[in-house]
Amino acid sequence: MRYVAIDKVEQGEKLGKHIFSSDGRILLSEGITLTVGLISKLRHMGVNTIFVKDDRFPDLEVEEPISEETKRKAMTALAQSIQYIQEDRPIDGKAISESVEEILNDVMANSDILIHLTEIRTEDNALFVHSVNVCMMSCIIGVQLGLNRIRIQELAVGALLHDIGKLVGEVKATDIPTGYENEEELMNHHAWKGFNVLRKSQEVSTLSAHIALTHHENVDGSGEPRGMIEDDIHFLAKIVAVVNDYDHLISNVKKNGGLFPHEACERIMSLTESRYDHKVVVKFLRCVAFFPTGTQVKLSNGAIGIVTEQHKGLPQRPKVRTFQKEGDHFTFDEVDLAKETTTFITKVYS
Repeated sequence: MRYVAIDKVEQGEKLGKHIFSSDGRILLSEGITLTVGLISKLRHMGVNTIFVKDDRFPDLEVEEPISEETKRKAMTALAQSIQYIQEDRPIDGKAISESVEEILNDVMANSDILIHLTEIRTEDNALFVHSVNVCMMSCIIGVQLGLNRIRIQELAVGALLHDIGKLVGEVKATDIPTGYENEEELMNHHAWKGFNVLRKSQEVSTLSAHIALTHHENVDGSGEPRGMIEDDIHFLAKIVAVVNDYDHLISNVKKNGGLFPHEACERIMSLTESRYDHKVVVKFLRCVAFFPTGTQVKLSNGAIGIVTEQHKGLPQRPKVRTFQKEGDHFTFDEVDLAKETTTFITKVYS
């Protein structure tokens, strides 16, 4: 299996991973043969990159911190919550809590797996995939930071619902707190609108609601919607701020995104202590795969290969299986960059 740009997919190749709708249903199943019509339809849906099966790498499997079933249930619970909000009904906190529990259980059981975030995105499911990714990454960082389970649960709920305000209508005059009557632009920021919805739910903690409110605040005070600074921003919101931006940076659906993971990590590092908390960034960088499994790369010795395995604690030095065509067959070589210390990845192919 390999991760490849949709424009480089050839007719007859087989899909390597399920593609989900926004509510968690399977749109296209793993293993389906990709015809010209299906490839065109995927482009129309906004898909830019997908996994395809590759006979040269039949043993290559992408390890994920949470299962596809857990992702599917979380997307379904999120879709239901959004429907309730749009119908002016209370969020089903029980469904959200159950999804968060499953995500946290999976993360705890797979704590050594580096974050890949190679879920196939469409224009329809992008917000839902993003929300689940941010929740998963936040849980992983919370575990690595040694937070207790109750705090991680609050972190996870806030992370899963952090963008709920993007799907809320105009703020009602009765919902504007005293002292903010003339702050219409502020009150209609999606972070405030999300907070305004969540704070009314008896099954969502005040802390989880504040994560939605402050996930766009920067530690230097340049963020939105209130320009909060350093210790005024809750630490859990600082975690969501990092992973939210990272997921946007690597998302090909976003017009300003599309960076490779290693490039996005460089961007995050460059903004440490201006936008992001240093302690959070350090833990984040230890949890993310700079070169995700299935990525095609070029090495400094000129060899072309596919990333096949990760090293926990050495995210920039994965294992790579190089290949070269000789006549009508391929020859392969396994290169462990953790041991081949003078060999580097010099290029990543989309």
